[in-house]
Amino acid sequence: MTTHPITVSIRREVDPARIAEATAWVQTGVNLANRYPGFLGSGWVRAGEQSAVWHMLYRFASEETLEAWEQSPERAWWISMGEGFVRSERSRRRTGIEGWFDDPATGSVPVADAAASGTGASSEPPPAPPRWKQAVTIWLGFFPINLALASLLAPVPGWDELPLWLRTLAMTLALTPIMTYWVLPWVTRMLRGWLAPHPARG
Repeated sequence: MTTHPITVSIRREVDPARIAEATAWVQTGVNLANRYPGFLGSGWVRAGEQSAVWHMLYRFASEETLEAWEQSPERAWWISMGEGFVRSERSRRRTGIEGWFDDPATGSVPVADAAASGTGASSEPPPAPPRWKQAVTIWLGFFPINLALASLLAPVPGWDELPLWLRTLAMTLALTPIMTYWVLPWVTRMLRGWLAPHPARG
């Protein structure tokens, strides 16, 4: 099970004649999910005032907590209540290394804000940065801490006499949690504008 946050985006087309019912149904789902451990937030919007297409985005802290919600009897009941007016559904997850580059605040519109503003913005998560940008970001975090750790361990008696595989194992065991929980989140925050530049506003 991954311990990284997982974002799920869903596109649903509903019966145009039952928009009010669909609104209450979506809000009920948000309220139910909010009661589950690991729930990090959600948002939903319609594509336009006359549109029957809804976009929903929600995030859980890990795959384990997400599956607990998705396999729950509350969610099964909620899904069954929408069968009469949900015509189609398409969803996708963000997992793996792309999750490190997600901005939790980007692409998510709180329910109250969406209802008040009437915007037609989509809640689809923004595309992950190009692979080369991801690679540069990881290198910028990994190089300095790898250099620092190697410098600290070099004077340790007997360190250079250890087999290469054992030294590599020790360093990766030490660096992986540091990269995951501290360095990479900090680097991605510092480079947010470069990784996912916002389009110019007219």
